[in-house]
Amino acid sequence: MPPPRRRLLQRLKAWFRPAPPPTAERQQAQALIRAVDAGGLPLNPGRVNQIARQLGLEVSARAPVEQTLERIRAALRRPDLPIDPPAS
Repeated sequence: MPPPRRRLLQRLKAWFRPAPPPTAERQQAQALIRAVDAGGLPLNPGRVNQIARQLGLEVSARAPVEQTLERIRAALRRPDLPIDPPAS
């Protein structure tokens, strides 16, 4: 286990590191939300569900599209925080 100062330095470096470029899944989700915000309606609920699943969300095939869009919005607002390595 690294000393406390080293762990603090690692966390600070991770905090101020530039964000990685968005993944293809995230870009698709952002494009979907932009289109909906611009007044578009998603015509294919299966595609919306597929994008949500790519983001790691569990989506029912019977879930309303509006609910799935709100869950996608929430997923896009989540920060991608670095995960601490497991203690050995």
